[in-house]
Amino acid sequence: MRLSVRHETRYRFDPPLAHGLQRLRLSPKETHGQQVREWRMKLAGGRVEASYEDHNGNHVTLVSLDPGTAELAIACTGLVDTADRAGVVGPHTGRLPLWVFATQTPLTRPGARMRALIAGLGADRSDRLALLHALSRAVLEAMAYAIGHTDSQTGAEEALAAGKGVCQDHAQVFIGCARALGVPARYVSGYLMMNDRIEQEAGHAWAEAHVDGLGWVGFDVSNAISPDARYVRVASGRDFAEAAPVTGISFGAGRTELSVSLAVEQQAVQQ
Repeated sequence: MRLSVRHETRYRFDPPLAHGLQRLRLSPKETHGQQVREWRMKLAGGRVEASYEDHNGNHVTLVSLDPGTAELAIACTGLVDTADRAGVVGPHTGRLPLWVFATQTPLTRPGARMRALIAGLGADRSDRLALLHALSRAVLEAMAYAIGHTDSQTGAEEALAAGKGVCQDHAQVFIGCARALGVPARYVSGYLMMNDRIEQEAGHAWAEAHVDGLGWVGFDVSNAISPDARYVRVASGRDFAEAAPVTGISFGAGRTELSVSLAVEQQAVQQ
């Protein structure tokens, strides 16, 4: 499947910034079942200082904001070919050893509620794939999808206690529980082509867990499926903080307004 992506992120600063740096993880990764045909990034209000690959293998663009800028606009467009591999990404590769993804972070660390959720799983613990599917169902049953109850700083245990969250929260609860079960897991940010719309309000997030014999396998807890050809992987890490599309620092900022425009749709492939 060939997917067209148009993603614009716009920041407005009042008063204008004296100085700012942004770390962008907005360029998709070449991976099993995914080929980037073209990808362009345009900036207004800033300039590219460096591009590099981080320790998770993510494409990172470091951007400095123009002194005195009142608005930063980041526009990404591209075409990505994807395939349905039933969620299987494949063997572990990269700079980090697999055991790193079995260690908890402040955003994924389990508390009493996550431990209780793990204890309630009825799946055979010897069948790792079945156990992970059972975990995905249990997380979704325990947490309704609801916007506005969590933010980027909300940890998995806190989100589970609230019983409400978004894809970021579902993924981090799943990851923290999987690690508590001894299964390496990681967070993935990217795009999902929706069946009922082209224009969307935000990107998407899901989890991947490592299964012997298969490698990394994806679990989209929020949609109760494993990722298929409608998904574009952009960045991954131990939690949201390591795979966030945009992070940064600024000086002289007062009020900041953020607006996002995103469109994902299928394109015809010419033979």
